[in-house]
Amino acid sequence: MSDLKMMQDYIDKGQLQVNVVSDITSAPVRDAGVEISYTGVPESTLEELSTNESGQTETVELNTPPLEYSLNPAVEAQPYSEYTLRITASGYEPVLIAGAELLAQVKAIQNIRLRPILNPEEGEEVFVIPAHTLFGNYPPKIAEEEIKPIDESGEIVLSRVVVPEYIVVHDGSPRDNTATNHYVKYKDYIKNVASSEIYATWPEDTIRANILAIMSFTLNRVYTEWYRNSNKLGVEGDGI
Repeated sequence: MSDLKMMQDYIDKGQLQVNVVSDITSAPVRDAGVEISYTGVPESTLEELSTNESGQTETVELNTPPLEYSLNPAVEAQPYSEYTLRITASGYEPVLIAGAELLAQVKAIQNIRLRPILNPEEGEEVFVIPAHTLFGNYPPKIAEEEIKPIDESGEIVLSRVVVPEYIVVHDGSPRDNTATNHYVKYKDYIKNVASSEIYATWPEDTIRANILAIMSFTLNRVYTEWYRNSNKLGVEGDGI
């Protein structure tokens, strides 16, 4: 589907707010500029916003596909619109986010962390958001045994189930030793996975059930130290 045809199908509305903080101090960044455009037409600016003393922009309404696109699995059309955000602030490196997804009748909050300028010759930091897992074409998950034997003698750290403060996220296949590991807050990880695997337009009970499943799976991986005991890389965590 062409970008023009997709924009013609944007007959509903969603809301967007951008929050900007310093990557070093986490303090709000005031007077940061935010330019919003369609990802397919980045040269045409739709909105120009500025952050307040709390580092937040005003909430703006933007066009989206119809709500029913994300509620009916039989609909093959893309259920969300994609926007490009360019964030600039004095003394900070600019950031470009391409493919920010917006659903109908939902408020999306985009958090941005700006790095202070250390090397003036460096360009803007670019993030490209891939297609949602419910819409894009992705390889199947690695097959596993439904019931896995757990050898207690292999336990290294945890003696009980705990909720970790941070988990290690392996940015690639568990078999890929070259991929980067990132320390991510557990709560942020759960939120990010949920936003990647379900739509915010779904019924509240459906969203809650999916998030509980995501939490259960993640805590199981941490408690059983599945990746460490399998000599693989993946989601791990240290308890608090």
